[in-house]
Amino acid sequence: MLESSDRPTKETFRALAESQLPRLYTIARRLVGDDAEDAVQDALLKGFRSFDRLERAAAGPAWLTSILVNVCRDRGRARARAPEQVSLDTVDEFSLYRKIADEDPFPYSDSLHLDFLELFEAGDVRAVLTRLPDLYRIPMLLVYVDGLATKQVAAMLDAPLGTVLARLHRGRKLFERELWDYAETNGLLVEPVR
Repeated sequence: MLESSDRPTKETFRALAESQLPRLYTIARRLVGDDAEDAVQDALLKGFRSFDRLERAAAGPAWLTSILVNVCRDRGRARARAPEQVSLDTVDEFSLYRKIADEDPFPYSDSLHLDFLELFEAGDVRAVLTRLPDLYRIPMLLVYVDGLATKQVAAMLDAPLGTVLARLHRGRKLFERELWDYAETNGLLVEPVR
């Protein structure tokens, strides 16, 4: 439990919530999109109700993040009781590196792969990420965007570490395939006139 000087109070929780609100909203926006405000509100309500169980004040930010991830995960489950099925064979077979080399969308480029990646703006990457099933998108966002350790993510998602590592691998492969499809669909592979 918190030290007597750190006794949980409404003011203590409010200060924690206010300091973490922008970060929590950013995480929720990535995980549940337009439902981010509701997810953060639900997480803060759950956090407030169980604030007296927080053992160390320094653990507050990670504790709130964990609550938020669980709220987002629950919202995802409610949205789709069965996760979107992805053919693992086609995911594992796809290689963005080979695809770019084989298709050669920029025949006069000396840095083909960099030229391809420079086509994408932040909005394009977000659009591609939203195409991924939650099963892969959530661990990828938490590890690669928010910088959490894989072990932390496994604990937050209540999944074995090996499962999270497999989801990260498949998520990266699926992201590569979706990135290529997005580039084709949005005309990004048309070489600009020089």
